[in-house]
This record gives sequence, structure tokens and C-alpha cells, in this order.
Amino acid sequence: MNGTVYKSTGSWYTVKSSDGEFYECRIKGKFRTQGIKSTNPVAVGDMVEFHLENIGDETIGVISEIGERKNYIVRRSVKLSKQTHIIASNLDQVFLLVTLNNPPTFTSFIDRFLVTSEAYDIPVVLLFNKMDSYLEEEKFEVQWLMDLYTKIGYKCIAIEAKQGKNVDKVKELMLGATSMFAGHSGVGKSTLVNALETGLELKTAEISEQHMQGQHTTTFAEMYDLSFDARIIDTPGIKGFGIVDMDKYEIGDYFPEFFELKSECKFNNCLHLDEPKCAVKEALENDEVAASRYRSYVQMVTGDEDNPYRER
Repeated sequence: MNGTVYKSTGSWYTVKSSDGEFYECRIKGKFRTQGIKSTNPVAVGDMVEFHLENIGDETIGVISEIGERKNYIVRRSVKLSKQTHIIASNLDQVFLLVTLNNPPTFTSFIDRFLVTSEAYDIPVVLLFNKMDSYLEEEKFEVQWLMDLYTKIGYKCIAIEAKQGKNVDKVKELMLGATSMFAGHSGVGKSTLVNALETGLELKTAEISEQHMQGQHTTTFAEMYDLSFDARIIDTPGIKGFGIVDMDKYEIGDYFPEFFELKSECKFNNCLHLDEPKCAVKEALENDEVAASRYRSYVQMVTGDEDNPYRER
């Protein structure tokens, strides 16, 4: 039988079969995922093959194969560990909720999130929430940010989750797709999800992401079917995604506007730092590349990406 993994608890997996039935499944024996050093071989969103076995009075599913993943996101399983934990796979998009204040979302956090998404091949939509709470000059700042990221190629939508403003635009993008919502604690993820689907109580709001930081906490994602032909993956306690095993020479490739200029740099392996005749530095001087983006890039390349709370 074929199905999709909707929930993982580490040893048991809830799989929805192609005929719409849910089965509790296990993995048989050793199970290796090619090329990924992961603490969990099967993740939410995985397409799997399984068969049913009767054990006493119980019927359980046994997963025998995982389909090829079109993408996946990971986090380090323990602070100093080289192993990773796959959070979810086969995502169509991630919605990153951004608030100017209460709480502030700094551009360094947005950029780190976008770079990691590019690396994992996951499209991102930026949702600028709480528009109704901003003063006039703050609205100008949000518009400036939206223009900046739209120019790079990211879809941006200004929303008011509490009032339901532009929630229909989000809904439209979610049709027939598997989506995930991310952002700092307090940006309005739960409010938005409840505006999309009343009564779907996700765990997101209950978990203090500050409390989760720097701890080895096992968190399990779960997928939900929504009433309007959409699926949402809830990942409690995930504070963005960290940059995992990324070579400093490839980081620039995940900034689309830098990648576009790369061939014009004098050196093939240009790091866009102190090298002569660097097209990215020239574009920066001519205001063709945003200073905030370049600052984020330097933080990542020099290894300071662990602190997303930098100047906006």
C-alpha cells in the first residue's frame, strides 16, 4: 500500500493511505535513508510503501520503503552532534510570518531563514502581519521591506490575521498544497491558522520558543488536512531552521541577487568580502543590493549566524 506520513512519534508513524484510511505503522529492522545522517529515518510528509501485519488482535502497518523526497528541512538533533533530525519533507511552501515589532523580526533572521529554505529547495512566502497595529511611518518601513524582498523574487503579502484581512490570499496559495508556517513566538501563527480553519488548535502557541532554545528537545511535527483541500504541517518549538553543514563558498548562491552577479566577479570563488573587482560589492556601492542583505550575508560567512538578533 502507498501512503503519506502524517505524524511521527519516533517509533510509531501515522500514515494516511491513498484510499484515505489512517494506519499506525512501524519500521521493520534497520532502515537507512541514503546520504542523510539522520536520527529519524522517516519524517512527516514522506511518501511511503507499507503493508499490514496482524499481531495478535492488532493490525499494524510496516513501512518498507520511502519515496524520493523533493525537499526536506532538518535541524541539528543535539547541539554538538553532527547528526540531524528531519523536521518534515515534501513541502510545497513555507509561510514566514514577519512582524515589525511586538515581537520584532530582524532582517538577519528573515535572510537566514530564506537562505536555508533556498538550500533545501523550499519556496517561501513572506507574510507581514499585524498591519493594523502600525503607525504611519512603520507602515512605510514594512512597505520598504516588502519592496526589497519582492524585487529579489519572494512573494510578500501584508495581512491582519486577527481581522482576517488578506487571509483569503494566503488560502488561495494553500489550495492543493502542503504548507508550513514559521516565525518567532508571538507573530500570530496560531491566530492566522485559526482564521484559515476555525477550531484547528495547533500546539504552536503553547510552546515558548525562548525556552526551547539551546536545549535538546525532541519535537515531532504533525500534518493536518484542512477543509479547503490544503494540508498544514505544524512544527512546535522550531525557531526557524538553522544553517546545517553549509560551506561558506555556497552561501552566496542562496542569495538570488548575489548568485545573479556571481559570473561578473573577477574570481570564480569570490566570497564577496575583500576581493578586488567583486560585482556584488560594486552593486552594493551603487545601491543595487540592499545593505541589510549584505550585512546578513557577512554574518553567515563569518560564522555569526547563530545570533539572529542583530540590528535591522
